[in-house]
Amino acid sequence: MAIVSVEQFVEDFVNELRERNVAIFAGAGMSVDAGFVDWKGLLRPLADELQLDVEREHDLVKVAQYHVNHHGNNRNDLTNAILNGFSRKMATVTENHRVLARLPISTYWTTNYDSTIEDSLRGARKLPDVKHETTQLLQTLHGRDAIVYKMHGDVAHAASAVLCKEDYETYHLNRGEFLTALAGDLLSKMFLFIGFSFSDPNLDYVLSRLHTRHGKHMRKHYCFVRKEHAVADDKEGGLEYRKARQKHFIHDLQRYNIRAVVVDDYSEITDALRKIEARFKNKTVFVSGAAQAYEPRLPMEEALAFVHILSQNLVKSKFKLVTGLGLGIGSTVVGGVMQQVYREERRGLTDELVIRPFPQSTDAKKLWRQYREDMLDFAGLAVFMFGNKTAGDPPALVSSNGVIEEFEIAVSKGLRVLPLGFTGYVARELWDRVNQNFDKYYPSATDRFKALFAQLGDDAIDSSKQIDATIEALCLLQFT
Repeated sequence: MAIVSVEQFVEDFVNELRERNVAIFAGAGMSVDAGFVDWKGLLRPLADELQLDVEREHDLVKVAQYHVNHHGNNRNDLTNAILNGFSRKMATVTENHRVLARLPISTYWTTNYDSTIEDSLRGARKLPDVKHETTQLLQTLHGRDAIVYKMHGDVAHAASAVLCKEDYETYHLNRGEFLTALAGDLLSKMFLFIGFSFSDPNLDYVLSRLHTRHGKHMRKHYCFVRKEHAVADDKEGGLEYRKARQKHFIHDLQRYNIRAVVVDDYSEITDALRKIEARFKNKTVFVSGAAQAYEPRLPMEEALAFVHILSQNLVKSKFKLVTGLGLGIGSTVVGGVMQQVYREERRGLTDELVIRPFPQSTDAKKLWRQYREDMLDFAGLAVFMFGNKTAGDPPALVSSNGVIEEFEIAVSKGLRVLPLGFTGYVARELWDRVNQNFDKYYPSATDRFKALFAQLGDDAIDSSKQIDATIEALCLLQFT
């Protein structure tokens, strides 16, 4: 059977994520976790009217069709069921939604009617381009960060939602363009199916035709499967039967090269997604620093050479950088990154560097903390260097409160922090703070990291020798 471990899945998914080559397919399970009804809950009142027990029915699409037939092809009750079942104000996006929204995923597919996916994207300050009608496939929302394909419709347009058997029978005629678009994405991206039962006829239609055409060459995909457990009303042999059925189900998914990540509990899905986020971000370093002066610790020329070469070597070591263009530091970071990118003829500058220069208007300065929080959401590691500015009348050299604030935000967000104490000023203060509570900041530190951290606090060591120490320390921090 094509069962993979969580660790294997995380590693594979992160690799594809770095290539911007993944897509999400969200099923009803994601909406249920957000507080919405499942299909049985949605159709239960309609089934009761038909004197049917929804718990004994396996083909709920037929139940919906029976109700439409019962009312002379009138589907008003069905529309109201969708409208009221997926418009609950108390429902909220889940942690799974939030983690996925923070990741650089630009393609989402769902059979759900609710707005939790697009809401979570907006909450992550991303612009979703939502497609729930075929005409929308012909349009492009400028500046979009992600496309959300709602192939069965949207709660705000419940009258045209796909639910009963007739809707599926005519889907290729009324919404066939969605099937074409889905087939294209399944061929070009690695999908992660979450909360999906694989009982949807439309997905089965697409997968079957792709399998027929491409057979053993289909692209690899993943899905989460919860291991069968005993339940209170189990009859003798019930658990064994469900385990056998699940075994065959997982084996059948292998025909489409969909590999199962089996979990004991749904909470393990959230844990896996958090691991993905942490591992992905741990290749991105936030560079914090400001310097009106470099001396007496370092001559200006030596200090700027250190920042420039460090930035080059971080890119060379496959790190991505985030900077807010701090005073005296940011432009040197950009210069180092640019030189390395063009030297290696790697991907564009934006693939290696996120630049967020601080707006300088009086009103904008009030939002600087939020601005810093947004920047730090990109990263898993953070380095701090120098940290001074001039203030007062007459002007005097003082500590940079911005660097201090960035350190505190980074710690609160769980980033691995690395103050370069040898650069002096605020960085020295932060190195001392961390050193005094070393086990708190680095609970799993190796002896090698301890030695490197001590070296980065030693201002008697030549700055050129601190570059390799900084790179090695950051590499070790990725896995602590």
